[in-house]
Amino acid sequence: MKGQMIAVALGAALSGWAAPALAQMSDGKIKIGVLSDLTGVYSDINGEGSALAARLAAQEFGNAINGVPIEIVVADHQNKADVAAGIARKWVDTEQVDVIADVPNSAAALAVQGITKERKRIFLMSGPGAVDLTGKACSPYGFSWTWDTHSVSAATARALVAKGDKTWFFITADYAFGHSLEEEASKTVKALGGTVKGGVRVPLATSDFSSFLVQAQGSGAKVVALANAGGDTINSVKQANEFGLPQGGQTLAGLLLNINDIHALTLPVAQGLTMANSFYWDMNDGTRAWSKTFEEKTGRKPSMNQAGVYSAVRHYLQAVKDTGTDDADKVAEKMRATPVNDMMMKNARIGKNGRVFGDMYLFEVKKPAQSKGPWDYLTLVETIPGKEAYIPEAESGCPLVK
Repeated sequence: MKGQMIAVALGAALSGWAAPALAQMSDGKIKIGVLSDLTGVYSDINGEGSALAARLAAQEFGNAINGVPIEIVVADHQNKADVAAGIARKWVDTEQVDVIADVPNSAAALAVQGITKERKRIFLMSGPGAVDLTGKACSPYGFSWTWDTHSVSAATARALVAKGDKTWFFITADYAFGHSLEEEASKTVKALGGTVKGGVRVPLATSDFSSFLVQAQGSGAKVVALANAGGDTINSVKQANEFGLPQGGQTLAGLLLNINDIHALTLPVAQGLTMANSFYWDMNDGTRAWSKTFEEKTGRKPSMNQAGVYSAVRHYLQAVKDTGTDDADKVAEKMRATPVNDMMMKNARIGKNGRVFGDMYLFEVKKPAQSKGPWDYLTLVETIPGKEAYIPEAESGCPLVK
């Protein structure tokens, strides 16, 4: 009888200890919403690959934390800010989503940033790049993981101006992301003594760039800078080659290129391009191993955006595990206090404005003869430390930075 009483008392005590831990996880689950472009111009560099990256992160935790299951849901924002906002509201208000991840397209991301800030939900950005996301529109719950328009455009602009390519013309995607990319590149070009000879704004998902390329050709600018991404970059580079811009002595500058874009273009078309990325599959044993797993499931190597979704979700889940809660304030605090360490980043600091200060890398696209096979496309030119690659948080304009 005495032994039974002890067992009952012990069981009650253990139940008492377990209950608060489980109670700290809202709704009995950890629910992550991957909001991406599943069918449009960014579907190759984000899309279903981003959803897989989030699942790979969850698998590292056994798809559960402290017995609480991790659930991942996926939706397509169609590159429309209103659609993205509608999905985000529904997820948070009625479907108990704790964190939203990915969201390529800066206009969509700015809309989601506002909702997640108001509703106190973590927002892990790996697709959008507008500097306002960690600037005037920053949020205590928003984290910009992989790149931004300053880090990629400034690195590319510095490299080309150093080669003597000092006159620029911009072909720009006509929405927040493209405008920001052009603005950041222009600042760098002018600061280094270069000049901007003109530019043109182009609707998203344009298929025919001929009239815009004719204007670029006629400008006499040494550099034709493509302030776009994904399918728009692929189309504009292909058509620029058809129009003979590189053959005529003009340099094409893709201000946001991904490994997937090079694969689509092929090395004969893309060779010699300069590009800045925060991730390349062939950097070290860790990136190669993770990318092999990704490729086995997709048939493709991961883009930096997809690797960034993995890194962001993994860091979030580790913070949930360490704090024993999915409370957004506590998790955000833990995330900022903990350097990012995984196959993508080493000891990357997170600023008060939500910027993850991971290293950026400047690459040159290989010539066909230099490549050893599929996806062996890039040569590392320079490693740019995170503190140099991004706008200092004190200068970001984020009101959270005192």
